[in-house]
This record gives sequence, C-alpha cells and structure tokens, in this order.
Amino acid sequence: MDGAVNGSGRSIDIELGGQEVITIDLCDLDPNPEDVLELLKEGQCKVSVWTRLASEYWRRGYLEAAETIAHAAIESLTTNGAAASSPPVYALLANIQLAHARRAPKVVLTDAREDRLDGARTKEDYYREAAQYLNAGERAAAEGGEGVGGTLAFLTRGIHQLATRSMDDALRSFEGVLAEKPTNIVALLGKARIMYARRNYPQALKLLQQVLQLNPSCIPDPRIGIGLCLWAMDHKAKAKAAWQRSLEVNPSEWSAQLLLGLESINASKTGNLSEEERAQSFLMGTKYIEAAFKTNQKSAAAANALCELFLRKSNLKRALKLAERTVQFADTLTLLTEGNLRAARVLHAEGSLMDATKYYTSATEGQPKHVLGAIGMAQIQMHNDEIPAAIHTLDTLIQPPNPQRSVEATVMLASLRAHPRPGVSSSDAAQEKIRARELFDRATKMLELEDTRASGNVNVSTRAAAATADDLEMHLEVACLWQEEQPERTARALREALRISEASGQIDPRLLNNLGALQHMDSHLDMAQSMYEVALTKAAGIGGSSGEAMSTSILYNLARLYEDKEDLVMAKEAYDKLLARHPEYVDARIRQAHMLANLNQVNDAHEILKHALTTHTSNLNLRAYYTSFLIHNNQLKVAKDFVYATLKDYERSDVYSLCAAALIMYNQSRESRDPNPKALEERKRGFQRAVETYQKALQFDPLCAVAAQGLAIATAEDALGAFSGVTVASIAEETQLRIKNARDALDVFAKIRESLNDGCVYVNIGHCYYARDEFDRAIESYETASTRYYDGHNTSVLLYLCRSWYAKASKEQSFPAMNTALKYAQMASALHLQPSDKATMYNIAMIQQKATELLFDLPPSKRTLRDLEVAIGQATHAQRVFGSLAADPSSSVPYNREVADQRRKYGEIMLRRGDEHLTSQRAFEAEAQARLDAARQRRQDERMRVEAAERAKMEELRHQAEKLAEERRIAREQALEWTREIQVESEEERERKAKRASKKVKTEIESGDEAINGGEPKKKRKGKLKKANDQGEENEQLFSDEDIDNKPAKKRGAKKRVVRDDDEQDAGSVPRKKQYKSKEYISDTDDEMT
Repeated sequence: MDGAVNGSGRSIDIELGGQEVITIDLCDLDPNPEDVLELLKEGQCKVSVWTRLASEYWRRGYLEAAETIAHAAIESLTTNGAAASSPPVYALLANIQLAHARRAPKVVLTDAREDRLDGARTKEDYYREAAQYLNAGERAAAEGGEGVGGTLAFLTRGIHQLATRSMDDALRSFEGVLAEKPTNIVALLGKARIMYARRNYPQALKLLQQVLQLNPSCIPDPRIGIGLCLWAMDHKAKAKAAWQRSLEVNPSEWSAQLLLGLESINASKTGNLSEEERAQSFLMGTKYIEAAFKTNQKSAAAANALCELFLRKSNLKRALKLAERTVQFADTLTLLTEGNLRAARVLHAEGSLMDATKYYTSATEGQPKHVLGAIGMAQIQMHNDEIPAAIHTLDTLIQPPNPQRSVEATVMLASLRAHPRPGVSSSDAAQEKIRARELFDRATKMLELEDTRASGNVNVSTRAAAATADDLEMHLEVACLWQEEQPERTARALREALRISEASGQIDPRLLNNLGALQHMDSHLDMAQSMYEVALTKAAGIGGSSGEAMSTSILYNLARLYEDKEDLVMAKEAYDKLLARHPEYVDARIRQAHMLANLNQVNDAHEILKHALTTHTSNLNLRAYYTSFLIHNNQLKVAKDFVYATLKDYERSDVYSLCAAALIMYNQSRESRDPNPKALEERKRGFQRAVETYQKALQFDPLCAVAAQGLAIATAEDALGAFSGVTVASIAEETQLRIKNARDALDVFAKIRESLNDGCVYVNIGHCYYARDEFDRAIESYETASTRYYDGHNTSVLLYLCRSWYAKASKEQSFPAMNTALKYAQMASALHLQPSDKATMYNIAMIQQKATELLFDLPPSKRTLRDLEVAIGQATHAQRVFGSLAADPSSSVPYNREVADQRRKYGEIMLRRGDEHLTSQRAFEAEAQARLDAARQRRQDERMRVEAAERAKMEELRHQAEKLAEERRIAREQALEWTREIQVESEEERERKAKRASKKVKTEIESGDEAINGGEPKKKRKGKLKKANDQGEENEQLFSDEDIDNKPAKKRGAKKRVVRDDDEQDAGSVPRKKQYKSKEYISDTDDEMT
C-alpha cells in the first residue's frame, strides 16, 4: 500500500489494506509519534512520506520525534526490501545530527563551577554521527545502483563540511549544486557563509541579496548576513537597517536582537551623544542582548555579550556562569578567547588567582597578542611577585611580530621596568631605566595621537586614553625617571600631575613642594616661594601625622629659599620655628650653623654643631658637614682625627669621609717641605695613602666625581713621582713628564666636568693647561670658574688668573697682559679679608717692577711714552713696597726678606735708567710725530692738488655742457622757424590749388572732353607739383621725427589708392598709364569723399 500528500500540502493520506485511507493532519501532530509510526509501517509508505512527516515534526520543534521517525523509516524500508531508496532518510538523519550539534557544547568543562554540563554530548560527537549517516546513505545508494550523487547528498555533505570548518570541500560541494541549479537557496547561503569567512564581503553580500530576492521569507534570514557584510564594509547605518528589518519580519530572531544590542552598546560609547542619549542607547542594547539570550541560551555570542554586562554590574556569579557557557559553546577562536578572558576576570575579581591564571593562560594561548589577556596575566604575575615574568608577558605583547598598540600595556610595562628589582645589577638597572623612559615616551605619543584623532573624529572613543592620560601615578613615575638627567621633563610631568590633582579638587601639597624645589634649583626664587607657601597652607589643612610631615619638609625648603634670597632674618625665623616643633631636625641645625659661619660667627656655629653632635652622634650628614667646617677653618688635625673616628666607629664605606680623609692626607703631604730623607719618605707614604683612599671611595661609589678629581689632581701633580721626592734624570724629562701628566689629568677632568657642576673642576682644568704652558686656555678655564660659579669674588681664582696673565705677559713680552695680571692681583687684594696681606702686596710690587723691566727691554717702537710713565710710577711704588717688606720686623713673613731687599736694590738700579728711557722715548716719538706730520702734510697737499684738478676738470665739462646746450637750443629754434615757414607755404599752396581745382571743375562741367583728354595747362600743373614734391623731399631732412609726422605721408598712400580706383572707374575710356593726378587734387577729392 502507499500514502500520498494531498493537494493542500498540510495533510498526508495513508492507504491501508481494504481500500482504507487515513489522513494525518500536519497542523495537529501528536508529540508522541508512536501511533503515526504504526500507520506508516502498516501502509508501507514511500520514503517521501516518511521524510515529509519527519521534517514536519522537526519544523515544529519535535527533533527527537523526527529522529525516531527517520530511524523507523530506515527499519521499515530495509524490511520491505526498499533500502536503495533510503539515502534521503540518511541525509535527514545527518541533518538532524547537525541540528543537535548546533545546540551542543563544543567542549565540556569538568571543573565548571556554575554551568555544569555533566554527561552532555559535544558537537564533535554529533558531527561524527552525521558523517556516519552520510556514509551509510552513500553505501545504500551504491548498493541500489542509483549512484552517490544528487542535490540532497551534496547539500548535506556541504553543510557538514561547513560545520567542521572544511571550507574548501564545502565550497566545492555548494558550487557543484549551483552548477546544476544556480538558484538553490541552501547552496547560495552556504557559499555566502564561506565568502564571509574568507573576508570576501562584496561577494558574500551579492549572494545573500540574491537569496533574499529568490525567497524573502527564507529561514535563516539572509538579512542577518547582509547586515554583517555591510558592517564589515563600514556601512554601519545600512547594516543596522538590515537587522531591524529582519527583526520586523521575524520578531523571535535572536541573532538580530543580539546584533542590534551590540550595535546599541557600541553607539553608547561614541562621543557625539549626550549623556542621556548614551544611557538610553546602552539600556536598549542591554534589553536586546537579554532577549537574544533568553531566546537562545545555547548561543556563545549572546552569553559572552551578557557576561560583560553582569561584569560591569559586579554580579560575579552570573557572570562566571555565562563565561563558562561561552567557553563551552564557543565555536570560534575569538569567542573562546573572550569566554576564557571573562572567566579569568571574574575569578581575578573574586581573588581566585590560581583559577584565574588557568583561564588567562588559555586565553593567551589561543590569541597570544590579546591585549586584555596579556594585561590580566601580567597582573596575576605581579601579584605573585613574578615581576620578570610580567615584564616578559607585556614585552611580548608590544614587540614584533604583530606588535599590539596598547597605551595601558605600554604604561604598565614602563612602570615595571622603572621599579627597582632585587638581584638586578646597577648596569642592568640603568638599562631598565632607559627602556622605561622610552616606553613612557611612546605612551605619551600614543596619547597625543589619540587626542588628535578625537579632535578630528568625534566618533572615536578615547575614554581609555583619557583615563591613562589622567593617571596621576604615571606622571609621578615619569618625573622620578627624569629628575637627575632632565629636570625640565620632571617639571613638565609634575605640572601634569598637578593639573590632574587640581581637577580632582584635592591638591596634593607634595606636588607643589616638588615643583617649588625644581623652580628653586633653576633660580626662579619668587615662583618657588609662591609654590612653597601654597603647599604649606595646603599641608596645614590636612592635619595628622602625614600633614605634619609635609609641613616640616616644606618649611625647611622655604627656609633654604630665604637663605638663597639672602633674607637671613626670614631664614632664621623659619629654622627657629622648625626646630621649635622638631628639635631633632638635624638638617635645620646644620643650616643654622652654616649661616653663622658665613657671617664669620665661627664660634657660635661651632657650638651649634657640637650640640647637634651630642644628640646625633651617628648622623653621617652631620659628621660630614662638621668635617667640612673644620677643614675650612684650617683645623686640619682635628678634622683628620674626626674623620678617622667616623670611618672607624660608624661607617667604613662612607664615601664622603673617605674623600675628606684623602684630601687631608694629600694636603698635609703636599705642604710638607722638610728635605730630611725620613720626612720625604713620610711624605711619599702620605701621597700613597691619599691615592689609595680615593681609590677605595671609587670602589664604593664608581660615580664619585670628588674621588675621581682627587686622583686626577694626583696624576697632574705626579704625586707618586717627582712631587713625592723621586729624582728625575733631567729638566727636559721633567718637563715632558709634567706635560704628559697634565694631559692625562685633563682627560679625567673633562669627564668629571660632565657630572660635577662645580667651579673647582674648571680651576683644576686651568691648572693643567697652565702646567702645559697653554696660558690662553688656562685663562679661559679660570675665567669660567670665576664668572659662572664665584661671581668674581673668589680670591684664589683671581690670583690664578693673575699668575696666568703674568706668565702670558712674560712669554709674549706684552705690557697690556702684564697690566691685566696687575688688575687681577689688585682685585684679589681688595677682596681679601686682610687687604694688607703681605704676600699679595709682594706679588703686586713684583708685577709692577716686572712691567717696568719689560718696557725698558722693549725698543721704542713697541712702547709708548704714556705706558713708560705709568710703568715708572708703578715701579717707584714697588720700590716703597719692597722697602717696607724688607724692613718688616715680623718674625714670620710669607716671603724672603733678602729677596725683597734685592728687588728693592734692583729697582733702584733700573729706575736710574728711567730718565734715559723717557728722553729717548720722547725723542723717538717726537721724530715719529714729525715724520707722521710730514707724511700727513704731503698727503694733504696731494689731496688738495687732486681736488683742484678735479674741480678744473668739472668746470671745463660744465662749460662744454652749457655750450652744447646753447647750440641745441638754437638748432631747435631754427627747426621750429623752418617748420612754421613751410606750414605757411603749404597753406598758401593749398589755397591756390583749391582755387585752381574749383576752376577746373567748372571747366569740366562745361567741356568734359577737354578734362578727359588733357591739355598743356594740365601738364604744366603736373610738372609744378612734381617740383614741389621734390622740394618737399629735400626739406624733409631738416625736420625732426615729430615734424615728419606732420607731413602728408599718408596722402601719398592715398594717391596710389585713389589712382587705382579712378583707373577702375575710367578703364573703358582712357589708358591707365596716361592718367596722372596731383597730390593736392587727390587730397581734395578725399575730403569730398569723406
């Protein structure tokens, strides 16, 4: 028996034995298909009836019932011997398995906490069964001799291949169907999906539009795919319209709801909407996503989107369940990574770091360059104190290949590199610091680019960039990184931090304090004072221990500023106030002592320091300052004992104490002048100990510029060689050795100059140049030190300049240079605390005497009488000074009395020749002046002669010009007179000719034949006119161009033209060569014609 589908298509008629027909209404199917199965088996229906009924159950959502019917169909067909017709049923079973796979998990998490799917079958299981059914259908078709092809088989196989990501095989299957039937909906949809997966969006869009034209009610709705293609092609508005239309056609379409929800949430992030519009858009997107997930709770995409919403609401339990749902049902790598990442974020927020690490690892394994995954993993590693691992994670993210552009990751990595880590060497730490700066610079450029993009396109979301740019801690880290190398960049970063702090409404006083300190160091004292005062006011308002600590530091800085402004009263008041609140603040006591020492109140300063030492014996800063105080007050023995006690009892590795000890030992050895061999040996040991101490200081601090400078000084002075008493073979060798040592020391000083900003470095450089007899460069170094660091008030540097100019003057025999040396010596004497210092007086007298001697040795041509008179006056003063110095009754003087007396005697002998030199100089200058006057007179006479000749020549030229001008004037007047005469003659001639012409006209009227034939009178007129023309041509040479323009040249042209016209008019009566007309006649005729 057989069954048939009725014409309406919504019922099936099944014929049973005895001509009995049973009709099954497809619109009212029983969910339990057992009764229907009995009828189908009894009626031995065709395969089309089985598949139609199973498909109808599937369409109504009874997928298990459809599968049961399909299995019963296979059994029935096999029993009835119709297995060859079973391939459609096998294809149906394969499609049913694929339908099961669409709602099955990709993986099942065994350790899921919220979304447990124990016992659930995976997609792979269903794909495997679908493949088995397809293979069984092909075997059945082969056994029945019907072949394995067919549209249904190709489509089913293509759908299976598409589901298992065999894109190439699926494309061949769909194209095979389309080759036979180009309008097959399923094949077109399958090919469109493959084109979309391959990012061939225009082709995919074209195919989906074709499907929509063929079947506007197609399920799945092609409008979804059309919207996705348009979105990928950056046609966002058209994509949204396609999804909205899909939702109108199919209100229960979950994919359209999901896509519209994501679009609304994305739209809420744009900057061209108001706050209310953004909130409304976000709320609408949330509703769409919730509706989509409610419609299809097996959708990984919907679960992933909804998980993000619950994460924002901090509903971690629901968020974790949705994240696990996403991981288990994700069928793309992107969704799987997002699911793992959100699960990790939930667990991270809960504090389950181990589980979070597992999910972060899974996310980064799937997509190693995922920004959020790498940042989350780095945060876990930082929490576990695995800083190198965190640096590696972030470094891998932003480094090639495929570097990710993330401001947050860049700033995070820069912060990690900037932070000191245990076990890192100083050189590696310096390199890490450099890398941190580079990363912060890169992040700054990225933020600037984001600002540029935001200003050019309001749709660009810059919330993350703005949050990073307003990160106060980031700017503070940048400021710390640059505070030693580039204070201006530190100031810039602190200003940004202050801007952020002001925007928050709570200004941090520490920012103002640090900015004030930078301005203070840049000598912007007024601005620094303003910042200090505001910071002090803010700190006072904080209260508590933190506010008191801030106030203490700020008040100390303010007192230091008053010191630098030389407002000692305010500085003392600030220090007193500070010490009244914190008597233990030892730095304030040190500054008080320093102020008193600068005011020459040494004893008071000493008392303050001793009192401070009784309460802060182990304070190394205090002990260092006390050592410096003792050295500057020439208490070297006490300073030596004190610094040795510091090194022995408190800190053996104190670099300052080591340098101070080395300085004291070196100076004591250098000042030792005892020629005793034992003393010389002791001196040599002192130099050696000083050098060893400097070297020890460099071992503790390789960047200690003071220790390096001490060694350079020892090198320059050859402290371990000739300076320590070692004999040298010859003076030449000693000179070469001195020059070589100075050169070596200069190399060291050049490096020290880059790190130590102090005038002593330039002074030492000047010493080296002086030792090398490079006096100009020595003077340059000394002047740099004096002007840049000491404001010209350092006596020692002025005396160094005096010495260098003296050596330069002696070498070059230059009296101006000697005067400059005298100027610096007098400046040093004026600045010295004891102007009557005998050593300086001796030096001044020596320079004055040497200047006179220098001038006496110069020939008269290289000196002047004025200089000679000044020098003799100075030498006379030097005589009095040397006399007083030689007769000084003091027991100890800084010079040799005998030498001073010898200088006095030498001066007397030298001055005896003064009158002679003055007389010869006067005679020389008088003679030179006479020669100069004579030469000047000759030049004057020659100049007067030349000027007279020039005047005569100019006068002659003027007369010639006047004569020529007069001749030209006369010629012009004659020409004008001639022109007037000719014009008068021409007018008279025209009048006569006009009269003759009028007579001729009358004659022609009376007798035209005579006029035509011509007679003797006409010939005479012709000759007369020709003669007039000839005369006119001769007179043309007398006229200028303007006069020529007045002549009737155009009338000659008109003559030719009129003759031709007359010839043409009278050609029938008179030959052309016999006709002549006068010039005047032609002119009159022209006037009549016009």
